[in-house]
Amino acid sequence: MFMLVGVTPSAHAQCESKNDAFRSGEHVMYDLYFNWKFVWTKAGQASLTTNAMNYGAKPAYRINLMAFGSKTADFFFKMRDTLTCIIGDQLQPYYFRKGAEEGGKYTVDEVHFSYRNGVCYAKQNRVKNFGTPKISSAEDSRCMYDMLSILAQARSFDPTDYKVGQRIKFQMATGIKIEEQTLIYRGRQITEVQDGAKYRTLVFSLVEYKKKKEKEVITFYVTDDANHLPVRLDLFLNFGSAKAFLKSVRNYRHPLTSLVTN
Repeated sequence: MFMLVGVTPSAHAQCESKNDAFRSGEHVMYDLYFNWKFVWTKAGQASLTTNAMNYGAKPAYRINLMAFGSKTADFFFKMRDTLTCIIGDQLQPYYFRKGAEEGGKYTVDEVHFSYRNGVCYAKQNRVKNFGTPKISSAEDSRCMYDMLSILAQARSFDPTDYKVGQRIKFQMATGIKIEEQTLIYRGRQITEVQDGAKYRTLVFSLVEYKKKKEKEVITFYVTDDANHLPVRLDLFLNFGSAKAFLKSVRNYRHPLTSLVTN
C-alpha cells in the first residue's frame, strides 16, 4: 500500500498493480439504511458490478456502482447515484463518471486519465443541473485516482504489515480539482451484515481535513481474505448518515474464508 505515497520514474507504471482480488462478472448487492432523527430506516439498495471490456483496444475492467433510494426514502431525500470507472487490467485508471441526483440537484462529474513521459494527466469537468461545464486539468508525477479506481487498487493490497492508525495518502480527482486524501487503517474486527452473517474484516476510514480538523467521510469494512470484498460501508453525509450492508454476492474470485461459521 505504500506505493500510494512514493514517486517512481513512470507514473503509468506506478498506477499499475496486479489484480489479486476480483474477476469479471463479480456482482455485489447491498441494502441501504439512512438515519433520520436517531432512527435507522431501510431506504434503498446499491449494486457493485465488475465486467471485462476493451478500452482503446486494450483489456480493461468496467466497474459500476449504483445507489438508489426507495419511494419511502424519496419523501425525505431523493438519491439516485451512478458511478462508473474504467481501469486497465493492471488497475490503472482511465475514465471516471459520477451522475448524482441528490435532494433535487443533479451533478455530473467526469475525469479522463492519461499518461505521458512519467506524468499522470487528469482532464475533469463538472456540470450542475445541466448548466455550463466547469473544466479543469491537472498533472502529477504521482498517480491520481477516482473513488472507484482507488477501491479496486486497495482490494489487491497486502495488509500483512499494516499497523493500526497507519495513514496512507493519495491523490483523488473530484471532478473539479485534485485533492490529497487520507486513508486510515483502523484494525481488524468481526463485522455483522445481513441475516446475522459475520465476517472477519479489515477496517479503513477515509477522512478529510477542514480547518485542521479531521472529519470522517467513509468507513469501510472489507473481508480479511483474498477477495477484500466490501461487506459494509458507513457514510457520513451532509444530510445525515447512511450505512450499506452486504446482501448478496456472486462470481467472487476466491473462497470467502473470512465468513465466521460458528
